[in-house]
Amino acid sequence: MKNIAIIMGGYSSEYKISLISGNVVYQFLDKNKYNGFRIHIFKEKWVYVDDNDIEFPIDKNDFSVTVNANKITFDCVFNAIHGTPGEDGLMQSYFELIRKPQTSCDYYQAALTFNKRDLLSVLKPYGIKTATSYYLNKGDEIDPVEIVKTVGLPCFVKPNKSGSSFGISKVKIAAELPIAIEIAYKEDNEIIIESFLDGIEVSVGVINYQGKTIVLPITEIVSENDFFDYEAKYQGKSQEITPARISNEMTQKVSEAAKRAYEVLKMKGFSRSEFIFVNGEPHMLEMNTIPGLTTESLIPQQAKVAGISLEDLFSNAIELALA
Repeated sequence: MKNIAIIMGGYSSEYKISLISGNVVYQFLDKNKYNGFRIHIFKEKWVYVDDNDIEFPIDKNDFSVTVNANKITFDCVFNAIHGTPGEDGLMQSYFELIRKPQTSCDYYQAALTFNKRDLLSVLKPYGIKTATSYYLNKGDEIDPVEIVKTVGLPCFVKPNKSGSSFGISKVKIAAELPIAIEIAYKEDNEIIIESFLDGIEVSVGVINYQGKTIVLPITEIVSENDFFDYEAKYQGKSQEITPARISNEMTQKVSEAAKRAYEVLKMKGFSRSEFIFVNGEPHMLEMNTIPGLTTESLIPQQAKVAGISLEDLFSNAIELALA
């Protein structure tokens, strides 16, 4: 029996969603192979939380925990932290330093994919299309005329390093830009402003399954709101249709783009990339490396259609990390 630490929580606005994801992993972990341990990672504390919700502090020197005078060490870490420090490379670097296997990508890939601006810049030479972008760092002069000239209207104002659609605004007139920028700066000190892409939105899961890179069945996103925002993602304000209602040609194009991105970046673990089709061509918006793992989340939905149970999905991630 392997001891598996399931890390969840984190330092960002996404911590509540991460706790749900982590508890789903704990629930569906194969009890015949693994002893699961829920580890809450917060700025003020790193603790093991037992089934009675009693907390035991983690020793950060070797990522162990002592319970009733017994020291417990872990064979592998299952990373379920959305946002910082689990999705941006910080936890990956820590585990690399203490030589602890973990289920997500390596620290460089995590840092790169978490930064939308850098990710899209790296992938563009490989033929992956993107929206037109304008970048701002906190303190930069805001020139609405120049922004509109570059990206047009409507446009999206996004925190450069954030997830779950926190801090994103759709801007329809130039006068709305300063407010949207202020909202984005509450999540991050870097902003990406992108042209509006009008088309079918899809989400594409790519994983290494049993040693082979596979593209999961594609999900079509139909939001009741202006875009796939927090409400649409987590409060039922969207339809998520798997498999997506797109042509075989579109399916092939977006599958190839998502797989190419995964392999070019030398990814490991889970990835979920968002694309919008414009004139039949997929344009990448972002890549998530710690996507939601709740029973309603997209990757579990896609895995189910592919005939992969949550138990198998999580076991596969652990076995690949251990290997």
